[in-house]
Amino acid sequence: MHEEPIIEAQNLGVRFAVGRRRKAKLREMFIHRGNRKPEGEEFWPLRNLSFKIQPGEAVGVIGSNGTGKSTLLRLIAGVLLPDEGRVIRHGKVAPLIALSAGFSGDLTGRENVHLVASLHGMSRQTLKAKFDEIVAFAEVEDHIDTPVRHYSSGMKVRLGFSVISQLEHPILLVDEALAVGDKRFKKKCYKVIRSLLDEGRTLVLVSHSERDLTRFCTRGLYLNRGELQVDGSVEDALAAYQQVEDQKVPV
Repeated sequence: MHEEPIIEAQNLGVRFAVGRRRKAKLREMFIHRGNRKPEGEEFWPLRNLSFKIQPGEAVGVIGSNGTGKSTLLRLIAGVLLPDEGRVIRHGKVAPLIALSAGFSGDLTGRENVHLVASLHGMSRQTLKAKFDEIVAFAEVEDHIDTPVRHYSSGMKVRLGFSVISQLEHPILLVDEALAVGDKRFKKKCYKVIRSLLDEGRTLVLVSHSERDLTRFCTRGLYLNRGELQVDGSVEDALAAYQQVEDQKVPV
C-alpha cells in the first residue's frame, strides 16, 4: 500500500508587495491574501511549486539568498498563507525557525519556556517532566529566572532550540538554526537532530552549509528565482546550485 505524503505542496505561490508596503507591519504582510490586491508592485518569492515529502524523509532546501527558501518553510509551518495553491500537512510541525522570536523579553526564561511549550501544544505534565532537561541542554540554569531581555542572542537561541526539539511532532523544520552558536553547542544540536531522524521524524532543512545538508539529507529541492528547478538527490540539487553560482562569478 502506497504511503500518504506527510507534506504536499500543490501549485504553491505567495505574493508580496514591494515599495512602501515592504515596511508594513508583519501582520499586514503575512495575512495578505490573493483576494486583496496589494499596493504598488508585486513580487512573487515563490510560484508554481509542487512536491510531495514522505514520512521519514530528510529534505534539504537549497538556493541563493532571496530565492524563497525561508518563505517556503513558513508556508509549510502555516505561519504564512499562500496566495495560490495550498500546503497539506499530515502531522504537527516543530519549527526550528527564528528560535528566539517567540520569546517575550519581559518574561523570565522559565515563563517563556512554559509559554512557548504551551503554544506548541506540549502538555503541562510533559513539560514538567522535561523542564530540567530543557534548561540543562540550553545551559541557562543560572539565568532561568532572569528576564529574557537580559539574555545574549546565543542564550535565546539555545533555549529556543531546547524547547522546540522536545516537541513530539512528526515534522521538523530547521532554518539555519545550526549556523548559530559555538562549535560545542552545534555538536549537541547535531546529535539531537540525528536522534529525531532515527525515530522516523520528517526533516525539511534550509541551510547554506553543504556539510549540514549532506550530513542529514538524502533529497534536495533547489530553488532558483522562486521556482523549483531540481527535485532529486541532495548531491544533484547542490550541483545545480553550484553551477548557477559559478556563472555569476565574473571572469
